[in-house]
Amino acid sequence: MKKYLIDANLPRYFSLWSGEEFQHVVQINDEMKDSEIWRYAKDRHLTIVTKDADFSDLVIFSNPPPRVIHIKFGNMKMREFHQSMSKIWSEACLLSS
Repeated sequence: MKKYLIDANLPRYFSLWSGEEFQHVVQINDEMKDSEIWRYAKDRHLTIVTKDADFSDLVIFSNPPPRVIHIKFGNMKMREFHQSMSKIWSEACLLSS
């Protein structure tokens, strides 16, 4: 069963986000607008995983909002990003449950 919707601004080929629980926006429609992603996730009870601050802003105006994991790393190389995410992903999942 799908649980997480990975935004197009995040790496698609990342071992943490492969498997039955994950769906990537690019698999649905890589031209989806934020509002469409929001509605899609909300209708299917998915948690949005993104680096896009617009989703964090939308949480304030939607009742109830879908869950959002907003990744706030600065610019870094992909290897550093993978290492950092690997360290915190389990805890992020627990906190978003």
